[in-house]
Amino acid sequence: MIRRNFTQTKATMSYEIPTKRILSSSQLQEFQNSETCKAIVDFIEKLNTSVIKVKLTDATVEKSDGVKAILEVLEEVERQVKAAPPVENKASRFGNPAFRTFYDNLEKLAPSLHTQLKVPEAAAPEVEAYFVHSWGNRERIDYGSGMELNFLCWLYCLKRLGRVSEKDYTSLVIHVFWGYIQVMRILQSTYWLEPAGSHGVWGLDDYHFLPFLFGSAQLRTSTEATNKRVLGHPSPKAIHVPEIVDELAKDYMYFACIKFINSIKTASLRWHSPMLDDISAVKTWDKVNEGMIKMYKAEVLGKLPVIQHFLFGSILPYTGPPPPASDGDESHHGHVHERWGDCCGIPVPSAFAAAQALDREPGKMIEGPGIRPVPFD
Repeated sequence: MIRRNFTQTKATMSYEIPTKRILSSSQLQEFQNSETCKAIVDFIEKLNTSVIKVKLTDATVEKSDGVKAILEVLEEVERQVKAAPPVENKASRFGNPAFRTFYDNLEKLAPSLHTQLKVPEAAAPEVEAYFVHSWGNRERIDYGSGMELNFLCWLYCLKRLGRVSEKDYTSLVIHVFWGYIQVMRILQSTYWLEPAGSHGVWGLDDYHFLPFLFGSAQLRTSTEATNKRVLGHPSPKAIHVPEIVDELAKDYMYFACIKFINSIKTASLRWHSPMLDDISAVKTWDKVNEGMIKMYKAEVLGKLPVIQHFLFGSILPYTGPPPPASDGDESHHGHVHERWGDCCGIPVPSAFAAAQALDREPGKMIEGPGIRPVPFD
């Protein structure tokens, strides 16, 4: 593995196909102290800052040509879902095998999509790897925080290659990233993608973390942390008031995600999403947002079950020690299990597996075919 640094220019950089490199806790610690990890965190923090007090419906946020090109790619991904409809699979509440057809089709299409994005030919295979891995795991037919991280890294690569710039950060969040979430909801509901791990990202929701992080930034009332409450501004506790959730879902990712969860699950957040319930007791959105960033560092970038799947290439290099020698007892998809249940564990049926009928209850309309609430009480 050739080691790279972040001082190389696009003209001198040699690109390489990203691969998994981390298999041990010691390697994870090296990663957490690396320039690559710092670059990812810095990217997240800048995206986060760019959407403070910005609504999803803010018409003043312009879309550059680069952003428009990315949005066209997302539209093509959605078309590929329609081109690979789910197969009859009533005997199973787990992932639909048609997802593999979608995945294979998208993988074949990736080179032309990146030509469309004007990604340099030499860099394309490296960037495509993050793109393809953004949509779920082909073998397990599941999705979790690691795949979401791949999409973030794909955007980071496009930024490093000059396809977008820091001026696009606000648009990258409220147009591109939020567009990605909408497409992922379609994939999750169409193919019944299983939550990766025992419960997605340690309990925020079954699949995602970053919409809550960026969503809490939208709801901040200042650019610096404050303990003051703003009159008329919804508090974190407002997620428990259905009327407020419905009203604010169009403007704020956080409330849109809560509305989505409520649309497919019954009972209270305390029962099926206890971490979100706990977070709602925090006094201000400023504190929620600060906590989300710390939590992402610890529970996503700091967790071996997530980072052992991370792909390292030349744009996001790994410079730590090599993986330990294999004892021949690695799992079927190429990594080590440190603790039972932290990684793949027991397969968890998709919440969408309850969507057997086409009729929907009033107010339960969400993306994807035949969605109905799943009883948890």
